[in-house]
Amino acid sequence: MEHVIHEIAPVYNEESRVLVLGSFPSVKSRESRFFYGHPQNRFWKVLSALANEPLPLSIEDKRAFLLRNHIAVWDVIASCDIEGSSDSSIKNVKVNDICKILEEADIRQIYCNGAKSFNLYKKYCEPITGKSAVKLPSTSPANAASGMDKLIAAWKCVMTECV
Repeated sequence: MEHVIHEIAPVYNEESRVLVLGSFPSVKSRESRFFYGHPQNRFWKVLSALANEPLPLSIEDKRAFLLRNHIAVWDVIASCDIEGSSDSSIKNVKVNDICKILEEADIRQIYCNGAKSFNLYKKYCEPITGKSAVKLPSTSPANAASGMDKLIAAWKCVMTECV
C-alpha cells in the first residue's frame, strides 16, 4: 500500500458543459501524467467514436479534444492509499475540490466513470456540491463485462449534453 497524491491538473474551461470524474489515476496515467493513460483503457476510443473524430494520441491532442467538445475531466480523489491501480484497495481518501470547476464552468451534468468514482462522489462530493451524478460503465480494461458497443451506447449521453 502506497500513499499517492494526485498530480494531474483538471482539464476544463468556462465552455465545459459536462464533467467526467474518474476515481484516481492508474499507475499508467500517473506515469504519462494525463488522464486515461493506460493503452487498454477505452475512454479515448469511446469519446472519439461518439464525437466522430480521430483518436487523440498526444496529451495536447487529448486536452484540445476535451475542450473542443466541452468536456471537463478530473478525478474525485486528491490523495489516497492505493495498491497499484486497484480501485478496490483505495483507503484514506482525501477528495478534490470539485466546486472549483462548477463555479468556473457551466457544468450541466456530472458523469462518473465507473462505480468507484460514483460511490466516492456520492459519499464525499454530492453533499458539498448539491449536484447529483450519473454512473456510467467504467472504460477501464478491468471492466470486461462492457464491450465497446455497450460503452458507446452508455456514454452517448455525455456527447449529447455537450452541444
